[in-house]
Amino acid sequence: MKLRLHTYWRSSCAWRVRIGLGLKGLPWEPVYVHLLKDGGQQHAAAFRARNPLGQVPVLEVEEDDGSVATFSQSLAILGYLDDRWAERPLVPADPAGRARARMLAEMVNAGMQPLQNLSVTQHLTGLGVDSAAWVKHFVTRGMDALEAQAGDAPFLVGDAPGLAEACLVPQLYACRRFGVDVGAYPRLLAVEARCAELPAFAAARPEAQADAG
Repeated sequence: MKLRLHTYWRSSCAWRVRIGLGLKGLPWEPVYVHLLKDGGQQHAAAFRARNPLGQVPVLEVEEDDGSVATFSQSLAILGYLDDRWAERPLVPADPAGRARARMLAEMVNAGMQPLQNLSVTQHLTGLGVDSAAWVKHFVTRGMDALEAQAGDAPFLVGDAPGLAEACLVPQLYACRRFGVDVGAYPRLLAVEARCAELPAFAAARPEAQADAG
């Protein structure tokens, strides 16, 4: 069985999946999709055949018999990894813990990331809108809410990182890119610092990717 991840070094959604694969201890092969070169390689017909929405990440799972299953959308991919490789789970075992992890992940996935997505900011710029101010407004609102939901545990949901942290760490990186004051989020920064000490998070960082730059 082989795992191939179509990824871009600075995509927060692809970054989440890289973290998840690392936490699971799963080997994978990168397929680099540059979101800016050639008008955006995610728009090429070959890539659109894998994901008609034209977004990374895409995970291809090639079985030993040669069959290939293809999945897009980062949280769906992470859910697949958790279902298939139950060891080192990305969400807690109890229903309340699982719901909390998914809630926090969706605060990033649904409440912030789509509003800072490259296709959105490019479209806003084309309309004459200040896309940087747009992003900063919505991301700040979301991060304020996420900080309010963070507790006093070492990680967002208990004593081990998983789904929620896989969404949080890339989002904090995006906050810095967009000029959001991350100093306003001490609880989230403390979680980020703990994650940074773990190999799965270090290996997934944008700067560690071969296509970085």
